[in-house]
This record gives sequence, C-alpha cells and structure tokens, in this order.
Amino acid sequence: MSKNRVLVLFAHPTQHRSEANKPLFEQAQRIDGVTCVDLYAEYPTFKINIDREQRRLLDHDIIIFQFPLYWYSTPAILKEWQDLVLEYGFAYGVDGNKLQGKSLLCCITAGGKKEAYQSDGYNHFTVRELLHPLEQTASLCGMNYLAPFALFGSRTALEEKRIQQHVDNYKTLLQALVADRINIKKATKAEKLNHYVEQLMTEMKQ
Repeated sequence: MSKNRVLVLFAHPTQHRSEANKPLFEQAQRIDGVTCVDLYAEYPTFKINIDREQRRLLDHDIIIFQFPLYWYSTPAILKEWQDLVLEYGFAYGVDGNKLQGKSLLCCITAGGKKEAYQSDGYNHFTVRELLHPLEQTASLCGMNYLAPFALFGSRTALEEKRIQQHVDNYKTLLQALVADRINIKKATKAEKLNHYVEQLMTEMKQ
C-alpha cells in the first residue's frame, strides 16, 4: 500500500507537438499511487470546477505541476487553476490551512540549454529563481516546496536521444515520492531534483 498519494496536474496546450511532456505524462499514468489530471483536456473552456479541484488537493499528499516553461512561467490554464482553486479560507488566510504539510514540486521542460539558466547565461536566472512565485505560493499555503525536476534543451532532446532517460528518471522520482523515500528537507534545498534522482537510481541498482 502506498505511503503518499501523488497528484500530477498536467498543463500543455499543444500536446500534439509535445516530444517530451507527453511521454512524461504517459509514464506518470502507469504508476500506482499517482493520480493524473490533464487540465486542458478536462477544462477546454477554462471553466474549472473549484470544488472538484479542492477535493483532489485534500485527497493527495504531494502535488506536481507538470508543464513546459512558457515565457518563464506556467501555461495559462495552470495560472487560472491557481487563481480559482487556491482560495482564501482554503489555501491561505483565516482558517486557510487545508494544504499545510503537503508538498509541491514542478516537473518542467525548457527549450533553452542548461547553461542559459544561470546568472551569467542567456536567461539571467536559474530555473528555481524563475519559479519563485510558485515557491512563494507554496510557502503561503504552508506547503513544502521541492526543487524543480527539469529537462533542458527540450527542443533537441528527441534527436539527441535524451528523452527516454529523463522519462526513466521521472518514473524513479514518482515511485520514490509514493513510497516516501524522498528526503523532503534535502529536496527543498536543492537547486534542481535531477541530480538527486540520479543518485536515487544509482542506489537502487546497488
């Protein structure tokens, strides 16, 4: 029986062109203890069922936002989801303690190469820095914010044959989250979860 219930909220507006996010989401759907929600498929008109989404949050221990990084932020539906679902009195504010103690992390793909996401790189900031609004959202809600799990250079990942390894790493991460084998304190302090997952995979092979 799983120790943690994991919820993956997937947001990708052009899945027919997705080379990385689609196989990542398909892998997540095959793992026991993981609930997968395709937000664009479920809410094509952006009319989000707030009660249903809040129940999903209450029913899970770990929330994952999976999305391609669009203009240094989330796709539109995930922002709409945050605006509507994370209500005052539910997620924060007076009596807004329903998410306290749960964990949040982002599984993202970025078109730019890893070197571009540095203070002296093309994008001037690390991925973790660019996601600070989500990190502060988690903090306001009393949640643990885990470092992001990222695939860089996603535009060339298929031809460079890097996607399958990343999908395998995602599988390892999700299984470890379900089994409560992730050191939350360590995961909150990391810049990215990638190296941590690679370490986990090495330990599992020993």
